[in-house]
Amino acid sequence: MSHLLKEKFKDFHIILASGSPRRKELLKGLDLDYSIETKEVDEVYPDHLKEQEITEYLARLKADAFGNIDEHTLIITADTIVWHQNQAVMKPVDDADAVAILKKLSGEMHLVYTSVCLRTQQFEKVFSETTEVYFDPLTDDEIRYYIDQYKPFDKAGAYGAQDWIGYVAINRIVGSYFNVMGLPVHRLYKELKSLPI
Repeated sequence: MSHLLKEKFKDFHIILASGSPRRKELLKGLDLDYSIETKEVDEVYPDHLKEQEITEYLARLKADAFGNIDEHTLIITADTIVWHQNQAVMKPVDDADAVAILKKLSGEMHLVYTSVCLRTQQFEKVFSETTEVYFDPLTDDEIRYYIDQYKPFDKAGAYGAQDWIGYVAINRIVGSYFNVMGLPVHRLYKELKSLPI
């Protein structure tokens, strides 16, 4: 039996436009052939945007950076943010910022938004997923240990659900776990299946 997506995209060059090792690993799990190619993008968004409007805007921005593409190319871009107390929590700028972020998330529920942009020469589709993440309270020592050992400076919200902190602090997730990691692969699979090519 042929692999449905592999067959559908056999004439396509699929590009994952992300430097994230988590997204690379997750897309690999769909058994698709793809390459990694990133473009320099200034990830700035208009102040009036909220929640998934931010991630949708940034996912599109990352796809726009590729300009004109040929008819046999599919670009996949994604953006993830943590949303807490009505504001976006991005990647920490330094050690002190990471501490401050994790203190805010400690003992609270936050939302994780990931938006994905699929672009071919003829078509563009942007979709978003939302996950609720519930943290147990964290001590200062636990926060310090996590930052020192795992250096989560490339992660929205200053943490990775697949790291030590996910094991000890996340007591409940409502929605897709993979979405928290940065790529809602179950939804991506469905969207790729329905892409009109």
